[in-house]
Amino acid sequence: MFRSRRERRRPGLAGRARVVLLPVLGLLAGCSDAGGLESAGPTERAVGPARLWPQLPPAQAESPDAGEATVEVVEGVAVPDRDLHKVDPLAVVKAELAAQPRTDTGSEAIPADTAAAVERCPASKKPDQAVPGCPVLQAYYRDLTGSGKDELIVGIRYSQGALGIRVYSLDAGRLIRIMSTAEEVTRVELAGRDVIVHEPAQSPDYEFRYAWSWDARQHAMLPARIEIVRTDRHGSPEPEQSGSPSPSASLSPSPSASPSAGRS
Repeated sequence: MFRSRRERRRPGLAGRARVVLLPVLGLLAGCSDAGGLESAGPTERAVGPARLWPQLPPAQAESPDAGEATVEVVEGVAVPDRDLHKVDPLAVVKAELAAQPRTDTGSEAIPADTAAAVERCPASKKPDQAVPGCPVLQAYYRDLTGSGKDELIVGIRYSQGALGIRVYSLDAGRLIRIMSTAEEVTRVELAGRDVIVHEPAQSPDYEFRYAWSWDARQHAMLPARIEIVRTDRHGSPEPEQSGSPSPSASLSPSPSASPSAGRS
């Protein structure tokens, strides 16, 4: 009688299985008698991701938020020795206000009363120190792009309580703004090459945490990770699990709070 190739293989496979299994069973029986091996119970089966509602057509991509990937050249600000530590942050903000005096929407917007207060700010004697009473806060410095040179991180306190956060970099000697956002924040931190922005949630037990990271394709800082973090009764994030990265430096009014604050 003709048998398929698959059927003809079965007896051989079964025979080999018996030859292999018999010694193994004998070995296990011997170990059992010696009290060496015990079963750990059934192993949980690995489950891969399952796609839900695969019949739905994919959504069309919408235009990205213009404020999240806005890259602008800042004109009229000299960068001595191509060192951003030597640039006056107040002069940078004033130059942007002069270029876009009527911007009132998006992440570049500065409230009119805050803009007026910035214009009244006298020049700082030291670029890395804030002028008392001026909405432009002390500058911080950190290599956020991996270029080996520090970027300039500027904070602007808005009259409505929000904080404008802007990051500037150098590209072929030009001063470029690579990040701009304005939010009500609980604090801002630096972790490696990320800018971590903590924002309050509706529930006092939680907060939003945005990790802004350098995107080489967009040539901008983008919110690469967004988390909802549970906080303790004092409003601080609960300790993370062992092995998880945690923010390492806080952007606070004190220069000693960050190793990259002020001149380095």
